[in-house]
Amino acid sequence: METHRESVDPVADDVIKSFARAAVLAALLGATAFVSIPIPFSPVPVTLQTLFVFLAGLYLGPVWGTVSILLYLAAGAIGLPVFSGMTGGLGVLVGETGGYLWAYAIAAGVVGLIVHRGRELRDPAEEPLPILVGSLVVATLLIYAIGTGYMAWLLELELGEAIAVGVLPFIPGGVFKLVAAIAIVKSKRITQIR
Repeated sequence: METHRESVDPVADDVIKSFARAAVLAALLGATAFVSIPIPFSPVPVTLQTLFVFLAGLYLGPVWGTVSILLYLAAGAIGLPVFSGMTGGLGVLVGETGGYLWAYAIAAGVVGLIVHRGRELRDPAEEPLPILVGSLVVATLLIYAIGTGYMAWLLELELGEAIAVGVLPFIPGGVFKLVAAIAIVKSKRITQIR
């Protein structure tokens, strides 16, 4: 009696590759945790992290860009020091800066949706500049709105006060990170991450 055995891949190769790319971007995002500049009048520090949120959406698209940020959040939730100031733990995710962190996943997904116009990945270097800029501006506004809104609720701040400590000090750095993300994409030094 002859037995026929078939080999079945439990996970498709493209899923494994996409997951690996998401994990690399999550690691890069976490590696920037040491670059954290405190602002005396704000509970939110200046970091480079939104640059990698932008790159996750630009290079990985809406699904895997979001997965990348969720991997980063999961690493921080279990206590790895991947949040600003080399901190980690669930307390950070529900603390004063928690809204900004959760907004990262939404922002990466939105950038991916706008730039790639769906799940199929496009080369972001070939996208028109207004699409790239628009996607990053929308992502930045989402991060500010969700992060500042949550911080205002948690700390019982008035809207003007929340904007003064959670948005205004970060606009110059936000513009720098937006320009840096577009420069990285347009330089084609990193081609479509495949």
